[in-house]
Amino acid sequence: MLKVNDKIALVVCSNGKKIEDRARLEKLEVVLKEMSLVPVFSNYIYEDKFGRSSSAKYRANELMKFYEDDSIKAIFDISGGDLANEVLDYLDYDIIRKKNKPFFGYSDLTTVLNVITKKTQQATYLYQIMNILDNVERRADFKGTLLHNKSNLVDISWHFLQGESIEGIVVGGNIRCFLKLAGTEYFPNLDNKVLFLEGMSTTIEGLITLLTQLKQIGVFNKISGLLLGTFTKIEQNLQNEDIYEILKDFVPENIPIAKTTEVGHSKDSKILVIGQKIKL
Repeated sequence: MLKVNDKIALVVCSNGKKIEDRARLEKLEVVLKEMSLVPVFSNYIYEDKFGRSSSAKYRANELMKFYEDDSIKAIFDISGGDLANEVLDYLDYDIIRKKNKPFFGYSDLTTVLNVITKKTQQATYLYQIMNILDNVERRADFKGTLLHNKSNLVDISWHFLQGESIEGIVVGGNIRCFLKLAGTEYFPNLDNKVLFLEGMSTTIEGLITLLTQLKQIGVFNKISGLLLGTFTKIEQNLQNEDIYEILKDFVPENIPIAKTTEVGHSKDSKILVIGQKIKL
């Protein structure tokens, strides 16, 4: 995907970073340079009094600038939070389709990932590059996967809670953020898709209400399979069996369900490709 001395862009489409994050971003720059990559940071990184790094239009323009710059070979969003869906109305999806650059982000970037995939029919990557600061093994996997065409960071282990096989194009991401798209022109077509869901601060009550919304808009009657990542807060107190007990109230018996501990908000999370066919 990348080569030595490639330039990569680091952007903030969601909440602005806190000023106390500066040291970590400086460390990220060092780590990437040690991998022989050339990081180029957005002009809009740190939060203002509204929690934004700049207006939605400015953030979108900054992202488009990197798409249009042919020296930039991949784009990594380093943010999360609440604000990413603000930029959707200001992106030029024709240019994004034409340039076809790998775009990485996670959590709140679920909105941008799924919309880019919907509008361009190109894959996007559910992944937070900041993870390479905290996990040396994942740092090596990142370098191997992106620079040397290895598969360590995309090889994900799954186990089935329901059914025994899943096949289809992957959509989804963070459950709360994915549902921001519901009722808008940006919500993906879920017919025969494989829906992936994960959550960080989602409580069990929150999960139930979000699953209810998914059911009420007909999602579980359309998808061909359900994939679950980690639900960080819920899994502090409940087991997979407990989560499955809740899911059975919403997901028909004929829909296969598989679970992984390797995709979500943990520091050792791997890459899940949105818009790519999966077969388990």
